[in-house]
Amino acid sequence: MACRGVQRMSYDDEEVSLEGPMAARFRGYLPVVVDIECGGFNAKTDAILEISAVILGFNEKGVLGVEQTFFHRVVPFEGSNIEDAALKFTGIDPYHPLRIARNEKDVFNDMFRIIRTALKANHCKRAILVAHNAHFDHGFINAAAARHDIKRNPFHPFSSFDTATLSGLAYGQTVLARACEAAKIEFSNTEAHSAKYDAEKTAQLFCTIVNKWKDMGGWPAK
Repeated sequence: MACRGVQRMSYDDEEVSLEGPMAARFRGYLPVVVDIECGGFNAKTDAILEISAVILGFNEKGVLGVEQTFFHRVVPFEGSNIEDAALKFTGIDPYHPLRIARNEKDVFNDMFRIIRTALKANHCKRAILVAHNAHFDHGFINAAAARHDIKRNPFHPFSSFDTATLSGLAYGQTVLARACEAAKIEFSNTEAHSAKYDAEKTAQLFCTIVNKWKDMGGWPAK
């Protein structure tokens, strides 16, 4: 997608050049799709068991799509809570002897590093979280960053794009599986509740909505 000149924006009292299609399209933000599978609903006390982040990009025709997927199983942090109901829902066994998992701090440092590299490549100032019911995943990311005193969190601290809201607007559906069905995106209920699978399906859903809006004449803004 061609950029119509170079705009500039003010962010945290800094001037940011909106060069390139991603920065121009999302006002200097890079959408990163995240899904977290965890041991409960409390971001401060409950364990993160899996996390996936999908980085998006525009092709030469200006179509938004998936560029890179990050995924890791996570070792529950010391003293964390895991609810039996959460394990039954996700089907995850955090104590399986063949489960390849990494320390939470290392996983987040690696993920943040990859996202910062993508920010630089896309001339973006900050990542903006995209998730289905984004407030939930956002809380776990912020809690993990605080828990390990990670200073360089690339995500905006509170802004996000929620695909439950967007798909409610675009398709009249707010459940991920039903929204994907309405958008003609294949969805397997047997594979769902894996962070990698759900993040990739959420990414497809978000890209479909953004690309459809463009095709309907909603972007570039008139």
